[in-house]
Amino acid sequence: MSDWLARLRAGLVIPAHPLCLNAERKLDEARQRKLTRYYRDAGAGGIAVAVHTTQFEIRDPQFNLLETVLRMAIEETRDAGMVMIAGVCGAREQALKEAELAAKTGYNAALLSLSALKTATLDELVAHVRDVASVMPVVGFYLQPAVGGRLLPYEFWRKAADIENLVAIKMAPFNRYQTLDVIRGVAASDRPGEIALYTGNDDNIIADLITPFTFNGKTLRVVGGLLGQWAVGTKRAVEILRRVHEGKTHPSLMLALNAQLTDLNGALFDVANHFHGCIAGIHEVLRRQGLMEGRWCLNPAEDLSPGQMEEIDRVLAAYPHLLD
Repeated sequence: MSDWLARLRAGLVIPAHPLCLNAERKLDEARQRKLTRYYRDAGAGGIAVAVHTTQFEIRDPQFNLLETVLRMAIEETRDAGMVMIAGVCGAREQALKEAELAAKTGYNAALLSLSALKTATLDELVAHVRDVASVMPVVGFYLQPAVGGRLLPYEFWRKAADIENLVAIKMAPFNRYQTLDVIRGVAASDRPGEIALYTGNDDNIIADLITPFTFNGKTLRVVGGLLGQWAVGTKRAVEILRRVHEGKTHPSLMLALNAQLTDLNGALFDVANHFHGCIAGIHEVLRRQGLMEGRWCLNPAEDLSPGQMEEIDRVLAAYPHLLD
């Protein structure tokens, strides 16, 4: 087994890397590199780049930033031993091209979005995962429908789990029933010990991490998190995951912390406005940390929602122990 895969299976904090822009909405290369070093120095075990938090618009021809941001993150982490994951999306031709670029750039695995395949059958979805897995290892991705994902039932995850180069799954449906569909599918496969389960459920992070999931006589654990939420407060996230792995903190205290982290996330991800300001919310906290100049997004229409700033003020004052 490769070293990076062993570390992925052991469980890591993997922030979803945002995009640093200046007031002209152009890439701020110095701050982008500084942000990558922040995650590295905070103790994150990996980074996910070119994912939703990085803004999917980086692929648009008018910006053409996909290869640039992938390359910059690799350059800043080359000697850090981090697990590097690249977001891959689109239909077959685009997905294969992006996977080939990620592999060539030095990434370990592809976080595969299926959002573009809205009308594909389950078998077509499984074939798509298999095609990308022929290029590089794949991290399966259950993205919540509220931000562009599609429903992926148990039957899909049961079939996908048999793909040999599917090495992990990020579960982010923000839904208990759909999360269990993923875990049941993996438990029913012949590869439960080979697939690392990662929470992307920013509304239930710690609960996912401390719960033993037993299906078909097999107990599976969520070993780490690949999260936009952990793009801020990354040092604290590393401490939280360490406490979970050590098992020295009473579950009731961890569940209390889970509720606080969920409340914090509600403000940052703008749940009250159907996640409209989720990326801008992360940017605002990073701006306050001095890691971003502003909260600008490539899409000028993407910013904080009315009332979101006040909510961010509230949670930052209430939960300083969850932030760096």
